[in-house]
Amino acid sequence: MRMRPTLHWTPPDDLPPGTTDLGPVVDALGAGGVLVLSGAGISTQSGIPDYRGEGGSLSRHTPMTYQDFTASASARRRYWARSHLGRRTFVRARPNPGHRAVAAFGRHGLLSGTITQNVDGLHQAAGSADVVELHGSLDRVVCLSCGAFSPRDELTRRLEESNPGFAPVASAINPDGDADLTDEQVGDFRVAPCTACGGVLKPDVVFFGEPVPPPRVEHCRELVRAATSLLVLGSSLTVMSGLRFVRQAAAAGTPVLIVNRDPTRGDTHARTRIALPLGEALPAVAARLGVPVDTTEAAEVTEVAVAAPEAS
Repeated sequence: MRMRPTLHWTPPDDLPPGTTDLGPVVDALGAGGVLVLSGAGISTQSGIPDYRGEGGSLSRHTPMTYQDFTASASARRRYWARSHLGRRTFVRARPNPGHRAVAAFGRHGLLSGTITQNVDGLHQAAGSADVVELHGSLDRVVCLSCGAFSPRDELTRRLEESNPGFAPVASAINPDGDADLTDEQVGDFRVAPCTACGGVLKPDVVFFGEPVPPPRVEHCRELVRAATSLLVLGSSLTVMSGLRFVRQAAAAGTPVLIVNRDPTRGDTHARTRIALPLGEALPAVAARLGVPVDTTEAAEVTEVAVAAPEAS
């Protein structure tokens, strides 16, 4: 069945306003058993743009859909050219204080788990353990023919060999590591096939219009059932892949708390939405709980979002 990806959501006028009171989050974490569900908003301070926030990439960019990728060789050429270039800057992103606070909560036994909609690996880089990558990871590729997995670094090496000197200037980098390039810049970029069977390679991420693997969804549902509360961090919850867990928690009477500067599609199911930047809010929560946050490797904001002056 062809799925129509949900790219935009318009908040209704009657949504409750956000607050700046971190008390409910402090209380929930203090009680333990909190399940974190994070989205792109937690990575913006690391220089990775989000899709729908202020200046989000959807205002200028339509992401690749699963249907287009699988149906068109030219679409795959465009995707891999843009993704190959974007990865050079995407991988320079480092965890920010928000990621490090989540890792600290986990180390101190306050979390029952972490689910992330992000594909950047920054939760793990910050020290979070047992992170469920709901939408997969850009660090792996999978063959659509034989199902073989391989490291992204290996594919990067092969693409470099097949496309020597490929270094166009991108106007911006998107949340999925995709660089904005024109068709002329993509040119005759050569796509590498699967080394095992010669089939089509795809990043091991869930594209727009592609379902999350059912076993992964069920695992997340189990985590929601076991949690004492659900803490949503930096997600608009526009897409059903994340919203369904908010609805599940609310239906079961499990408190839902959201920290996101803008309204979300899950606000009507939440006890509160705290409208504060995560890089400030989460360390403040940690301080109130007496949980030290490791900042020894915290980097300044990496200029990943823009590799060159933004296109007008």
